[in-house]
Amino acid sequence: MADEMPKFAFPYQPYPIQEQFMQALYGALEDSKVGIFESPTGTGKSLSLICGALSWLKDFEERRIRETAALLQEGEAVLSASTTTTSSSSADPDWITDFVQKKSERELVSKIKEDEMKRKKREERLEMIRHNVQLKYAFKRKSSEEEEALKLLQLSKGAQEQEALGDAADEELIVAEYESDNDSKTKSKFCDDDDEDDDLVEDHVTKIYYCSRTHSQLAQFVHEVQKTAFCKDLRMVMLGSRQNLCINEDVLRLGSLQRINDRCMEMQKNKHEKQQQEEGAKRKRGPAKAVCPYTGASALQTLRDEVLGAVSDIEQLVTLGRKTHACPYYATRLTIPPSQLVVLPYQMVLHAATRRASGIQLKGQILIIDEAHNLSDTLSCIHSAELTGAQLCRSFSQLRQYSERYKSRLKAKNLMYIKQILFVLEGLVQVLGGKVGQNPQSQTTQPGTQLLTINDFLFKAQIDNINLFKLQRYFEKSMISRKLCGFIEKYSGSGVMPHPQPSGLNKENRRTEGLGRYLQTLQKSQSTATASTSDQQGSAEAERLMSSSPMMQVEGFLMALTNSNKDGRVVVHRQGMLAESSVKFLLLNPAVHFAQVLRECRAVIVAGGTMQPVSDFKQELLFSAGVGEERITEFSCGHVIPPANILPLVLSSGPSGQELEFTFQNRDSPRMMDETGRTLFNLCNVVPGGVVCFFPSYEYSRRMVAHWDSSGALARLAAKKKIFQEPKKANQVEQVLGEYSRCIQRCGVDGGGLTGALLFSVVGGKMSEGINFSDDLGRCVVMVGMPYPNIKSPELQEKMAYLDKHLPHTGGRSPGQALIENLCMKAVNQSIGRAIRHRGDYASIVLCDRRYSRPTTLSKLPEWIRTQTSTHASFGPAFAALRKFFVEKKKQQAL
Repeated sequence: MADEMPKFAFPYQPYPIQEQFMQALYGALEDSKVGIFESPTGTGKSLSLICGALSWLKDFEERRIRETAALLQEGEAVLSASTTTTSSSSADPDWITDFVQKKSERELVSKIKEDEMKRKKREERLEMIRHNVQLKYAFKRKSSEEEEALKLLQLSKGAQEQEALGDAADEELIVAEYESDNDSKTKSKFCDDDDEDDDLVEDHVTKIYYCSRTHSQLAQFVHEVQKTAFCKDLRMVMLGSRQNLCINEDVLRLGSLQRINDRCMEMQKNKHEKQQQEEGAKRKRGPAKAVCPYTGASALQTLRDEVLGAVSDIEQLVTLGRKTHACPYYATRLTIPPSQLVVLPYQMVLHAATRRASGIQLKGQILIIDEAHNLSDTLSCIHSAELTGAQLCRSFSQLRQYSERYKSRLKAKNLMYIKQILFVLEGLVQVLGGKVGQNPQSQTTQPGTQLLTINDFLFKAQIDNINLFKLQRYFEKSMISRKLCGFIEKYSGSGVMPHPQPSGLNKENRRTEGLGRYLQTLQKSQSTATASTSDQQGSAEAERLMSSSPMMQVEGFLMALTNSNKDGRVVVHRQGMLAESSVKFLLLNPAVHFAQVLRECRAVIVAGGTMQPVSDFKQELLFSAGVGEERITEFSCGHVIPPANILPLVLSSGPSGQELEFTFQNRDSPRMMDETGRTLFNLCNVVPGGVVCFFPSYEYSRRMVAHWDSSGALARLAAKKKIFQEPKKANQVEQVLGEYSRCIQRCGVDGGGLTGALLFSVVGGKMSEGINFSDDLGRCVVMVGMPYPNIKSPELQEKMAYLDKHLPHTGGRSPGQALIENLCMKAVNQSIGRAIRHRGDYASIVLCDRRYSRPTTLSKLPEWIRTQTSTHASFGPAFAALRKFFVEKKKQQAL
């Protein structure tokens, strides 16, 4: 790190903790550390990350330019000096050494010169983009592109509307010849969807990858970037899925992400084939294939230049794409190499196959993972996979029909691998106690759950003789999953059955499939008119399922089985019916997939509002991935609010003296529920505005509210504050929050009998993370009980056993037991952090359970909350402190 203190271009005067945050971040990046940064919500964490990281990147680039210039000057001086000296004799033993040394010096100087020329060329080009020097040329190019796009669009629509009959129409569904398992031999046989035109590929510059959980969080981060002084000269790109970025209306109409991906891949393949035909290759017979009109090289380059010229979010990228008639999805991927900041979702950077497909290179780069409190769970979720009996049977049936239909046109190697996949599917169905030749809806299984190691599961399924690594390579190279999706989409309802049928019926269907399609277009309902009433619902479900193929999920599950035997388990869950039974791969060691990220990156920063307990985070994700203690740095700061603006209380008992301890044994007792109602009623008497009450689960919330309704407690609460409940459906959350907010605003204005609103929410639900209850929306957050996970869950038990076996025991507790406590307190910390959102905000936090008073539990609260927390054995003193807190705040506001 430089001797001078770095200067951060913060958009306004930073708070001291923000200054400290940026300095610590700058130092971590400079020293190539793995940093764990904790900054409470509402402290300007995003802006601190932006300004600290981009300030380092700016200084790093300037320093590298100076060092390169000095090195180049020194190298040229050495070469110049060496040419004036001559060897005394060619027989001198040092002659060869001198020659080799001079040659290496010349090569080094040439390499430095070449890199410097590339950098200057890139800077000049970007400067031209920013100042619109190429405006006239770009406009002319855009006009020609529009004309070409319209022609291609007409061609695309015509190809889709044309009736494809005969063998030539199915050419796009046939798997290409697979001659060898060697990458180098098969590469030319298949279309690599992720390869772009060579003239658009650039070298990667040093950059910062910023990732978070959701697109809304990423969009918010981009808007923060736009507020800073860096925005003017910053090369930034935001990545997203095809579903978010596609501008082809015909593709978007398909709806589901999988079908959008499949159609896009198919169009890209057709584009490469069209280019080959234009280069002189013989055109295959059959109708013209659909080509996306938005993926022309010139149009993509135009959009890439637009993206590099200004910081844009997803919506702005889509608008730019429509304006330039270029695909934002592929243009943003082309923008990655020259970009200084890449903003993307978790999955794109934490999953190795997705990184490769997206063109993301982490070697020597900076990675910032925000909202990283659940990073371990996220990694486990991304690399886990689950298949139901219905999906397995449907995959088997569809693949077998595909094989039978095209067996005369498939090469021997393809038929061999397809038979292997069918064999594997049959083995997986047998593990669940079913048979592939029958409808899974009508097959019964013996209920029960079984956990197996990967090897034991392969033995049980009798597929241990199958090389899953070769099978995985075949899936990737042949794109059989996508071919099967196209096959099902094309022939659903016209000869392709969801489950195996007698061969004679299949042949008859094959002969009449054209007529069947015609009749379906006339009247869809007539196709099931002869079905019995009891089968109508099942037929409708089968018709819906036939429109897609689960082979992609099968491919993901088989890939998961290639993990090390000790790092994962397979849960076999039989539900009584084969269709509802499932096999699930559970990743026990997320560090195995995080290790590659940590090795490749120059520095990795994990940040969150609360990262406690840090010791367990380091043990599970960093030490287990091979990171030494010397490479890890930690930073934790308090909140920007004054200590007097928060009042955290631990309630050990209620108003009538009933002890509050919501264990599984006594939480459903009427006395406990009544005491909870009295406690909440007393709190609502003194707390103005909004009160958010969190319950451990939806089911317990329902039981508690039902009891209060029957006892009259709910009516008493409703007389003080209007009651709202968190909906289970995500699309209803905004509506409930809007009504909740408007109610509090009305109560603050008219001052009627109601003093605000009371919102019943659930820990880990829609409102426990990412929702802001600032100011009057959340003057008090109440936590009812401790939200421990289900200890009887087989997956959780297996995870605990794995940690107990592989991690050291510390502080007299097992790692498995620590996991249970950590999961509980992480959920609590996320929920109670919803109330304080800015420096002038104030709120109280009430933890209703005696167990919160335990020192080990209190230590897991964020420091800015823990230092202000007071524990009360009786309700009276706690209630008096709460009333005093809000009376003083009311007086301060009146001044």
